[in-house]
Amino acid sequence: MTAFDTEITQTGGALVGPWRRPRQMLQAQTYDAHASIHDDATAQKLGFKGGTIEGPTHFSQFAPLCERQWGQVWFERGCLSAHYRSVCYEGEEVQAILMASSGEQLECQIQMVRRDGTEVLRGTASIVDSPTALDLRLRELKPLADPVILRDVQVGVTSKRQAVRMAFDQNMGDLYPFSLRQKLAVITESSPYYSGADNPWGKPIIPMEMLSVLFQYRSKEDPLPAKGPAVGLFADQEIRLVNGPLFIGEEYEVEREVVALSGSRRTESAWVKTRVFDKAGTMVATMLLNMATLKDSYAPYEEEHRRLYGAGS
Repeated sequence: MTAFDTEITQTGGALVGPWRRPRQMLQAQTYDAHASIHDDATAQKLGFKGGTIEGPTHFSQFAPLCERQWGQVWFERGCLSAHYRSVCYEGEEVQAILMASSGEQLECQIQMVRRDGTEVLRGTASIVDSPTALDLRLRELKPLADPVILRDVQVGVTSKRQAVRMAFDQNMGDLYPFSLRQKLAVITESSPYYSGADNPWGKPIIPMEMLSVLFQYRSKEDPLPAKGPAVGLFADQEIRLVNGPLFIGEEYEVEREVVALSGSRRTESAWVKTRVFDKAGTMVATMLLNMATLKDSYAPYEEEHRRLYGAGS
């Protein structure tokens, strides 16, 4: 059985997927008892056209390209490492591109674009433990100066381990108010590997975009001591399979560590590394996530900044 029936075009040194319209499934998402950036009204208050599509939704469009490049090993040791460059709204068409000059290439540049040429994300796909797009980006970060929202968050802080699992019909909570079955009904690239046992591992596997959901499932039970309420978005994300794939219905344990803090004119960012273990204690996957919190979304930001750092800072 083939993993995907996605139509892929080979153009020069690139594998190019079809144009797709990803679905937005987070309209009902709540964060700290308030609506998130994926809610139309909340997003519009912050200058966006409407609720945005969550970044890892786009990872599915790269899966057929990566499977074409590397075969079965992609599902076992694949890594997508991406910097989100612009938001995408439901109804917009986007296309995934993987730059692969040869079948021997173990790391490739990736890009996603909209019809008008706007870059949605850029990064790397790989099956080797080499410097990824976000490894390089972390080295160039501007450190977080004069923190307000994240002033109580410390690099090196690690959460307690949490047990997580994903069943077909399990609602994934306030952060992800839908089930895997609902996602599979609208996922941009469907695969029989996701729904049945007719694959190399003999049981259905979790799509890479849904690994983000699994790893974040219980994150709010042990939150970072960030100030709020405030609205955040995914600015950078890397998912790496170390000993994959991960399976539907199986229990895993996750722990999170703050590995960096950074800032920009509009955001304060906590970079969190999630490590995922199976029941035997073997690390099976990792995720690096830059959750960028919008300064304008935290009502007392200016007042607290003046109090902490003075009017002239």
